[in-house]
Amino acid sequence: MKRILISIFLLLSFSSNAMEKETTFKKELFDKAQSDGKTVVISSWIKYCPSCAGQMKILQNAKNSGELLDIKFDNIEYFSFDVTKKEISNLFNVQYQTTLIIFKGNQEVYRSIGETTEDLIYEALKASI
Repeated sequence: MKRILISIFLLLSFSSNAMEKETTFKKELFDKAQSDGKTVVISSWIKYCPSCAGQMKILQNAKNSGELLDIKFDNIEYFSFDVTKKEISNLFNVQYQTTLIIFKGNQEVYRSIGETTEDLIYEALKASI
């Protein structure tokens, strides 16, 4: 019985946190977004990281349905990357997964590590637009 419960727990843990993750960061797109004056959000993740999946879900909701929450998150570009991609990690001095960085133009205006609280992430987004 104990093995069955452990198996169910592990299965649910991996399936709920195994959100589709892909590296969307491209230096050319980042540079263009900055030169266009957009707010740029960058998040780092690693495979099977539950806090990364939680943060990505919040950012995806902000990107897709911010208007439904009476919040306008327009003029924002969202990028994500696998923290094991050292070239990108070094570019932003990111050493940990679930790092969230927000740029306003060429200036970094927000950085957090491990933040998965929706209200706090939305506040950071609102403050940067």
